[in-house]
Amino acid sequence: MEWARRLLAGDASAFTPFVESFQHRIFQYTWLMCGQREDAEEVSQDTLLKIFESFDQLQDPEKVKAWVFRIAKNYCLMKRRKSVFAPERELSLDELLPGAEGESTRTIQVPDSGELPDEQVLRSELSGELEQALRELPEIYRSVVLLRDVEGLSTAETAGVLDLSEDAVKQRLHRGRLALRKRLAAYLGSAGKELTP
Repeated sequence: MEWARRLLAGDASAFTPFVESFQHRIFQYTWLMCGQREDAEEVSQDTLLKIFESFDQLQDPEKVKAWVFRIAKNYCLMKRRKSVFAPERELSLDELLPGAEGESTRTIQVPDSGELPDEQVLRSELSGELEQALRELPEIYRSVVLLRDVEGLSTAETAGVLDLSEDAVKQRLHRGRLALRKRLAAYLGSAGKELTP
């Protein structure tokens, strides 16, 4: 926010620190949303370019984060429509959740596994599994989880970025988190079995 204030005040020296503070975060967001490195790199560059072309439109430097991610979201959506990597159709959350044949997936019961033992899963493996689980979430849940849990935007800011009501954000965040927990619980359960002598 400090760099945004300085840029709005006409301080050109704030340009580089501003880019450095957002560059990695924009790329991480676009990579998880677009699903392909090539698309994410292009979208990140387009996002940064658009930010500086329209920086004078930013009314409140306190809301710069939400403004930046709104631009990134719009470029992700445009890229997704044209990308050769885009899936033919989006899967629903119910299609992604493991469950027995005929079992209702309307109510998701996630077992509470408590504290994870260090010997069960290496941090890097868990991080990779979480990233994969995020990528597999349907976009409507993924975008909310990324903005709220990864980028730390408030419910109101996330609602503004995604053009949703706050209630819709809360509902999608809840369902997205449950799906992630269930996916990770299944992974940790299978990883634990592999390590059991």
